[in-house]
Amino acid sequence: MDEKNGNGRLNRRTFLRHASSGAIVAGMAVGLAGEAGASLPKPVPFRPQAGGKRPPNVILLITDQNAAGLTKKSGFPFDTMPVMDRMASQGVDFERAYCTQPTCTPSRTSMITGRWSCAHRVRMNYQADAAYYEKDLYKVAKEAGYLTAMCGKNHTYLKAGPKVDFWREYSHEAGDKTNGDRALNEAYEKWIKGLHFNVATEPTPFPIEAQFPHRIVTDAIEFIDKAGSTPFFMQVSIAEPHNPEQVPAPYWDMFPPEKLPDRGAADLSALNKLGYRAEWLHELEKFGHPQVNEQWKRYVSNYLGALRMIDDQWKRLFEHLEAKGLMRDTIIVRVADHGDYLMKYGLGRKGVGLPEALARIPMVWHGPGIQPSPKVGKNCFVSMADLMPTICEIMNAPIPHGVQGRSLLPLLQGKDFPAEEFRSIYAEAGLGGLYYEREDNIPPDIAGTKGESFDELNMVTQSGNQKMVRMGKWKLVFDMMGYGAFYDLEKDPDELDNLFGKPAVATEQAALMAELLMWTIRNQDNLPTGPQFKKYQTKWPAAHNWYAPYRHGTAPLPFLP
Repeated sequence: MDEKNGNGRLNRRTFLRHASSGAIVAGMAVGLAGEAGASLPKPVPFRPQAGGKRPPNVILLITDQNAAGLTKKSGFPFDTMPVMDRMASQGVDFERAYCTQPTCTPSRTSMITGRWSCAHRVRMNYQADAAYYEKDLYKVAKEAGYLTAMCGKNHTYLKAGPKVDFWREYSHEAGDKTNGDRALNEAYEKWIKGLHFNVATEPTPFPIEAQFPHRIVTDAIEFIDKAGSTPFFMQVSIAEPHNPEQVPAPYWDMFPPEKLPDRGAADLSALNKLGYRAEWLHELEKFGHPQVNEQWKRYVSNYLGALRMIDDQWKRLFEHLEAKGLMRDTIIVRVADHGDYLMKYGLGRKGVGLPEALARIPMVWHGPGIQPSPKVGKNCFVSMADLMPTICEIMNAPIPHGVQGRSLLPLLQGKDFPAEEFRSIYAEAGLGGLYYEREDNIPPDIAGTKGESFDELNMVTQSGNQKMVRMGKWKLVFDMMGYGAFYDLEKDPDELDNLFGKPAVATEQAALMAELLMWTIRNQDNLPTGPQFKKYQTKWPAAHNWYAPYRHGTAPLPFLP
């Protein structure tokens, strides 16, 4: 297991408050690479690809709390991210991509370790130092001869040090100030802190240059210029569109509230179909921000405006790569850590369970060797845990032991792959124990300040354990109590008609129960490996970390190994 980050012990809001006050930001530009004008360390020789070719750069673009299906290409009525839509059309756009757990730190840990939270052991936002793995993506990149960078929101165990050559960290309320107008940036951060993570009801009174997406991309451009001809791996992690939902002109009212579509069946009247914890979350939101329901269209309008703001900054990044002649040598991966209710059911942000609004994420791959394939993007179920092993193979590096995700590289390259390997996907939620229920009488002030703020991730919303599997048009959620939910997402995309236990779908439910059990067993942690000597050696999947090629038929099947 690699080094741990003590920041993982901080309460989520405490972390953000400390960051904005400077306690964490003061350490954000640590080491020579974090100083303006400083050079990067010399990496080890990179591993050439076939024919001695230089391996590609890899840029991991991350947005925070970004629900899937919000671009024109995906069928959304507004053109929120035209630049990324063009990239998606030229690459592989996975429409069935899911996070491992719809919570920031657990899911981000999965991105760089390739492990679900049940294995890497980070199941909450202030438990980052629990991360358990053999090697993470930054360690693999360094060993493969890559320069490495982290620009933007981190929110994992990762910290400035030998694995990361260039470090520029940001939270939701504060960030690195190496570049830009320091006085302007400090004034903006003071203003945004006053929102208490709630939606802004007026345009942000600061220019785009003060916004974190602009500053993060400026830092990323600096790193690219310093990297020269050396292959690099860089995380460009934007803190938006996560709350507080705020945007300056021209993004304010770019998607006017009065022109937004209604929520349809998933309005506030549907809240009671989501269970008590969701109802409690709604009461918490009203306690901390009483205008939450009246302002739901402003919430969505600002959120969509933030997507266009991010898209414009990514355009800056891509234009710089083009100008440097690097775009043709760079693989772009676009992903999010989890989704957002986006005011469906009267809820904002995240919090309870594994609804599609939270669990499904955007995922796009673009770059050299990647073949556009709408069929692959439409039909294959993939996970953010698949990022790590895929990037390992792009770097011509072995996949570390204990990685649970599957390499997508053959899918991206238009090569043959076993469809059975990608016929389903799994996710999980919860901190364990029993559910808090109505009779427990938990007051909202355990996670909020009346009329000012609230934290949607708390002992009520995160209580219990749930596991989910998606396969075909079906979705199954099952928990530690034996409670189940079963949905036909083609007929019921808002997950309001629970078919669990109904005779008409008994065959389909049984198939997904078997699939969920298979995933649960497969993701049982196989670290530590124990002594690997002549008498005892673990047999690891040799090709792409796939299991399907080793099956004696199509699972489930009667077979005794």
